[in-house]
Order: sequence, then C-alpha cells, then structure tokens
Amino acid sequence: MALSPVLPTSTAYALDAASQTKASDNQIQKLIGILGQTYAPQDLRQRRAAFERLMASTPDPTRVQIRHVDANGVDADLIWPARLHHPIGRRAILYLHGGGFYSGSLRTHRNIAGSLAKAASADVLLVDYRLLPENKYPAQIDDTLAAYRWLLASGYKAENVVIAGESVGGTLAIEATLNQLRIKASLPAAVVAMSPVTDFAAMGDSMTTNAQNDPFMGKGELEIIRNAYIGDKSPVSPERSPLYADMTGFPPLLLQVGSRETLLDDTRRLEDKARGAGVDVTTEVWPGMIHQWQIFPFWIEDARKSNRKVAEFAVSHFADRPDE
Repeated sequence: MALSPVLPTSTAYALDAASQTKASDNQIQKLIGILGQTYAPQDLRQRRAAFERLMASTPDPTRVQIRHVDANGVDADLIWPARLHHPIGRRAILYLHGGGFYSGSLRTHRNIAGSLAKAASADVLLVDYRLLPENKYPAQIDDTLAAYRWLLASGYKAENVVIAGESVGGTLAIEATLNQLRIKASLPAAVVAMSPVTDFAAMGDSMTTNAQNDPFMGKGELEIIRNAYIGDKSPVSPERSPLYADMTGFPPLLLQVGSRETLLDDTRRLEDKARGAGVDVTTEVWPGMIHQWQIFPFWIEDARKSNRKVAEFAVSHFADRPDE
C-alpha cells in the first residue's frame, strides 16, 4: 500500500485576543477612531480621495532612497535603504498595495514599503497598478505581472524576488504567482499575503462572526469591491479567488491576519488549501488586529512588529541573503 506523502506543517501564531496588550488595544481603538472620521458612505472615487487625504497626513519613510521608474508601462517607485548605494540591487520585494482595488497609491504605501526595504536590506518595487472603477479585472493582475517581469528583465533573479501585498494587494500577490505557475514561468522565491481577500464569494464563517469586530472590511464592503472588480463573472473562479485554485507547486507562503478580521477564516481556509497541496505555508494570527493594520507602523507597534516578520520571512527565502 502506498504511503501518504508527508505534508509541510504550518507554523501558526494563533494567539487569542486575550493575549493582546492594553497598549496595543488602545492603539487600535485610536486607529478605528481616525479611520471612522475618514470614511463615510461614498462612491469609490470619493473613498479614494479620502484615503489619499488621510495618508498625506502621515510621515514619509526615512533613511531610504526613492527612484520613480516605468516598470513595463506601470508607474512604480523603487525604494532602497539609504545605506546601500546602487540603482539596481540583488534582492527585491515587489510590493502591491491594498485599498479595495479602488484606492491606494505610491504615496499611501510608501511608509510600509520603506520599512520593508530597511528591515530586509532589499529593494522594494512599489507598484501603482490601475484602479477601479476606471479599470476592471484583469488590469490589476496584468500590471502586477508586468512589474514582476520588469524586475526580472532588470537583472533581479527570480530566486531573489519576493512578492508581497496587503488586503487586495495580497490577493494580487497570490494570483500573479498562480498565473506564473499556470504558464510554467519563473516563480518568485516566496509570497507574502497580509490579510488577503481569498474568496470573493465571502463564504468564510468569520464574515459573520467578526462582522462587529472589524469595521473596515465586511461582507458589504467586499460585495462593493467584487461588483466593481469582476461584475457578473463568477467569484469562485481560481483566476479571481485564490481559494479555488490548485496551489500545487506554489512557493513558500506567509499569511498574516488579525484575530478581529472578517477575513480571518478565509485566510485559514487558504492555509489549509495550500498545506494540502504541499506548500510550505506559515500563518500568523495577530491578536486584536483589524484589517490593514500593517500599513500604519508609525501609529501601531504591532504593525512595526508584523512588518519585521515580513522582512525576516523575505530574507530567509532570498537565494542571496544580505550580510548580517
């Protein structure tokens, strides 16, 4: 009788909300208050403008150099630590911002990109992919793939590139890699998906059980994004929702999610799907965190910690690791 294959085990930091510190909870409550003042029922363009105004009031990254580039027709910023003097380096993180596919820009995510560049001693290509409602699926995936291929054409080896993103940026990171798998093209060294949308059908239990815990990503918000992104196309297509894809052969994967998030169970379901396909998957469940906490390292200590975890994961999977 054939033996069952030994599957890689998940390294999960499944901490319950009780382990969250009082200081951490206070920071999250303050963030909820700030975000609550920023958003109101608005159309997608108004929401985009509100997010830009909020992030324009936040600090720019320090001790980094930034060069604007045309990455195969996609606007992008190449960001690297100021202590490293080069236009093109050896290691890169392709960073894909969140924002529901309708918001987010080079300015809104420059801080997290700069933080990752410094922590990983790597270049970060922050991509300004096309947005909704002006540009529907698959424009966002096409831009992601164009930027990834620009990195490879610019001299970065695939084994020294990690693709990362938060929220729908995490979705793009996974979907772009799945696309490379399907066409048998060069895969990145690893993928990081922070609070990704993995199921546009919104079938995870935490969509209901955490509905009152995370005020910024619920079933209603996800339906707005889905309708604008794919219209009447099937939300359970593997080209749109990673949860329904065959992940066999997928590179090492880090998943982060907050314990308060409506996307918590969808992240866990993707973890199970990936592990069952033999993927080396690590999942971190951060106590008390809400959707997209990672992009606020200037306000949230757990954002700084989670960003360091992402950088450590990237460094551990680069073929050419930086000197200690």
